[in-house]
Formats: sequence, structure tokens, C-alpha cells
Amino acid sequence: MFTGEILAFATVLCWTVSVQFFEAASRRVGAIPVNIIRITVALLLFTTLLLIRRGSFLPLQFPAHAWIYLSLSGIIGFFIGDIFLFQSFVEIGPRIAMLIFSLAAPASAVIGYLFLGEIYTMQQWSGMLMTLFGVGTVILEKGGGTRDQQEQQRRHVSPKGVVFAGIAMLGQAVGYVFSKIGMQVEAGYLDAFSATQIRALAAFVCFLFYFTLTGRWQKVRLALTDGRAVALTAVGAVVGPFLGVSLSLAVLHYLSVGVASTILSLVPVVIIPFSVFLHKEHVSARAVAGACIAVMGIYFLMT
Repeated sequence: MFTGEILAFATVLCWTVSVQFFEAASRRVGAIPVNIIRITVALLLFTTLLLIRRGSFLPLQFPAHAWIYLSLSGIIGFFIGDIFLFQSFVEIGPRIAMLIFSLAAPASAVIGYLFLGEIYTMQQWSGMLMTLFGVGTVILEKGGGTRDQQEQQRRHVSPKGVVFAGIAMLGQAVGYVFSKIGMQVEAGYLDAFSATQIRALAAFVCFLFYFTLTGRWQKVRLALTDGRAVALTAVGAVVGPFLGVSLSLAVLHYLSVGVASTILSLVPVVIIPFSVFLHKEHVSARAVAGACIAVMGIYFLMT
């Protein structure tokens, strides 16, 4: 009955776990090498899975429109979105960047309404707003460090950083909508794992050009000499881009892009238990209240 919602929550859990591995790897070798390594590992996994299931390296049975829209989704979401998101982290910090990035949910809903004919009830719109308010409360409360350090972070919210985060947010929203368009066929929906493989392949090709043009391969070579960082990234790639992203596309079989995106925006909320038990961070009552509000918003979406 709640297949889509269950898949969405499973996706959130996968992404939350993968973040822990990617964060640990990025601390050792930097975020840029981790990005290309995770895409590469995920692409190898998708190719191996398809080879076992269908005896081919690529889903050549997919129609042309699927290849076009899924490739665009990979370029816009995986490649452009990730580059601008990581750059926004540098410019304005992860808290504000993720707050702006969470607006991908209502943006997806509006795009789905305009171009896919998706209809949302007033209760669903209210649930989306409530969930995003709760998520925003959690994100704004997660800043670490002393009060002076947090105040310094707030003062340095550059317009360029806000623009970068906004582009990343739109990339996520448009990429998700393009994924749904690409997966839709007359008989229903195409396989989510094969669809994600096409997205990953398109992003991988773009990353190859990007790293070549910007001369970043030396950083990747140095990162590959750190066995622990590679292992952390590989595990994160299995849980995140391979399982998590594929499940997020499977969610589109059952839910509208707006509702799906809203549930998927819960990652900062689900991270709270990891912060408390794994990283021994203090979580304030305000953050807990934000989490409760977000969960109540999801209840509105599901009823």
C-alpha cells in the first residue's frame, strides 16, 4: 500500500549512510577525487549487474527517448548539480547550502505540475511546506564550532555561493523530473537500476572532460594511493549512487516527483541519530523539534 513511501525512506537511509563514508573519505583526500571515484565505482557496479541479468554491458533495449532524457538527467543532476553543490559548500558552508538545496522538493513539484500534469492537494502542499520548514530548522541548527565561529559563517554568505547552491538545487529538481520522463514508456516504467546506469554513464563522461580540461587528474592519482579513502568511497558508492539513487528512481514508479523529493529531503533529519551516536555531537532541542515537524509534514503527505 505504501510501496513508494517505503522505497523513499529506504533511499533516505541509503543516502544518510553513504554520506558518512563520503565525508570520511573526503577528509582524507578531498571532495573532488571522491566525486569521480564514487561515480566510477557505481558505474562498474551497474555494468556488472546488467551483464549478469541480461548479458550486455548497456541497456541497449531502452528506447531513444529514455537515453536522451536519462543522459540529460545525469548531466544536469549528477554532474552540474554536484559540482555547484560542492562549490557552494566552499563559498557559504554546508548548512546554508543544504537549506537552499532542500528547495529542490517544491521546485520539483512545480515542474511536475507544469510539465507532467501532476496534481497536488492542498494537504500535500501543506505537508511539503511543513517538512521543508522542519528540515530547514535542523540544517540551520547543525552548525558546529563556537558561537563566534557560527556567527562568522553567517556573515560570509556570499551572493556567488547562494547562486551556486541555487543552481545545484535546480539541477537536482530538473534532473529528477527528466528521470521520470525518461523512464516512462507505454508499458509502464523502465528498470530503475539500468536507468541510473545511463545517468551515471553520462555524468562519468562529463567528469572525464572536466577533470582533463581543469588538470585535476593529479589529485585523483594521489587519492588512489590512499587505500582507506578508496575503500570508504567504494562502500559509499555501493550504498549511495548504486542502491540509493536507483531506489530514488524506483520511487517515481509510485509517487509524484514533488512528494518523492520532499521525502528524500529528510536526509539532514535522519542524520541526527548518526551525529549523536557515531560522532558524539550535541543535538539541541530545536533540532529535535525541527525533526518532529518534518516527520509530521511527511504524515500529511502520506494521508
